[in-house]
Amino acid sequence: MASEDITKLAESLAKTKVGGGQLSFKGQSLKLNTAEDAEEVIKQIEEFDGLEALRLEGNTVGVEAAKVIAKALEKKSELKRCHWSDMFTGRLRSEIPPALISLGDALITAGAQLVELDLSDNAFGPDGVRGFEALLKSPACYTLQELKLNNCGMGIGGGKILAAALKECHRKSSAQGKPLALKIFVAGRNRLENDGATALAEAFGIIGTLEEVHMPQNGINHPGITALAQAFAINPLLKVINLNDNTFTEKGAVAMAETLKALRQIEVINFGDCLVRSKGAVAIADAVKEGLHKLKELNLSFCEIKRDAALTVAEAIEDKAELEKLDLNGNCLGEEGCEQLQEILEGFNMAAVLGSLSDDEGEEEDDEEEEDEDEEEEEEEEEEQQQLKERGQGEQESLTPKKIIDSQDSTPVPSPPVDVATFLAFPSPEKLLRLGPKCSVLIAQQTDTSDVEKVVTTLLRISSVFKDEAPVKTAVHETTDALMRKAFTSATFNSDAFITSLLIHMGLLKSEEKIKAVPSLYGILMTLNHMVQQDYFPKSLAPVLSAFVTKPNRALDSCSFARHMLLQTLHQL
Repeated sequence: MASEDITKLAESLAKTKVGGGQLSFKGQSLKLNTAEDAEEVIKQIEEFDGLEALRLEGNTVGVEAAKVIAKALEKKSELKRCHWSDMFTGRLRSEIPPALISLGDALITAGAQLVELDLSDNAFGPDGVRGFEALLKSPACYTLQELKLNNCGMGIGGGKILAAALKECHRKSSAQGKPLALKIFVAGRNRLENDGATALAEAFGIIGTLEEVHMPQNGINHPGITALAQAFAINPLLKVINLNDNTFTEKGAVAMAETLKALRQIEVINFGDCLVRSKGAVAIADAVKEGLHKLKELNLSFCEIKRDAALTVAEAIEDKAELEKLDLNGNCLGEEGCEQLQEILEGFNMAAVLGSLSDDEGEEEDDEEEEDEDEEEEEEEEEEQQQLKERGQGEQESLTPKKIIDSQDSTPVPSPPVDVATFLAFPSPEKLLRLGPKCSVLIAQQTDTSDVEKVVTTLLRISSVFKDEAPVKTAVHETTDALMRKAFTSATFNSDAFITSLLIHMGLLKSEEKIKAVPSLYGILMTLNHMVQQDYFPKSLAPVLSAFVTKPNRALDSCSFARHMLLQTLHQL
């Protein structure tokens, strides 16, 4: 490291806040790659007596630097709080697990007894969870009260690894006579989906001491919501439930409402943008009316709730003396409904708790809403059935009682044949693989690449089945390459029209026509990350793509890991 760099680092460290057992390097943008880079940090750690909290967020720590910092931590047995969010900016995904392993091993060696572990905003993916798995299972975490893993891109696989580690920690700590008593769990924006949420729900049910659960923007549908509801019922101390921007529908909302009836300490309910709809809202209102006297905040915004149901919610809070905020914005009340809502609350002398209604969608026709709900329920049922089919024969057998297996004919039932049209109509990883080794050629041949809309639609359906599993990932990449190479090399293909249409379908660009954006951007972002590196991709489109993916967007925020990967690749082009 050059002398001027050392001087700059020393000046930065001089501003380090020290006090109350805390050593903070927060937000200093330190680039710690080598052991030499970390010398001043190590010195500060070693000289700090009674170190209880270490803040490393807002810096970037490499593998070698992590090793030497870990060595310094091996003697810090009093360390209780690790604030290590946003600590790997610009690092390769492969660098993060070994860095976490070094730091975790140091805490175990030191005999630390952690109270808080915050690894939020580190895009480490499922592999990164392996990096602190051993730490979570060790005595260092038997005393853990707060676990924060927001925006880490863990995915279903990472969620399952995390759940297993928490259960193991509880089992081992219970054997020592003092079970894990986790109070706060944060894991928003992680693509946990139903399977990841269900795995964690099982761990929550075993732990039983949770006071706050924050799991917004995880792509969880009603099966996962129902599993969480059942687990929450076994955590009587729950005060805060934040499941914002998942998809309850009536089934999930009713299950959650039943759980709320059993909870007496609830202070904050955030089910905003969760599609609880009118029937779900009424069920939640019943739960609120029956109890929840400590309720301070109720968020049911942007949930497709109609006027009568919204008024029922308002009536339910009549005796909630501690209520500070009721958010029903973005629903379907209409002007008259908004006025009635305000009148009801004024009658309770609670008008001040009502949030803004500026984004109200207006009153909808009953028939139209019921038809839309029926269609969406049917789509959800189809998706559930497809997911069940894709879990594999081994898992199916594990869920089937032995007597039923014995009574069935042992002759295997052949899978129905799959063609390109079947795959594109209802895409799934299983169907793509069953198209065989020529799937890429078949799809490219049967797609009219002179029609930009058809190319975009086909690309989105291919990318929608993307998974990190090697066979599926390879099939998606090869099929995408065949399709897009054919399109971009065609003299009649309009590249500008393609990128415009793609951005519209991704919900990143507005259109005069009403086009429904894809439900999840993860698959297309990961597929684009591969596409932009290929020789067929026009480099002139890279700045356009980068500009739109960089913009603030809620759908992009929920796929932060994939977004980060794509932007990093675009930056390197």
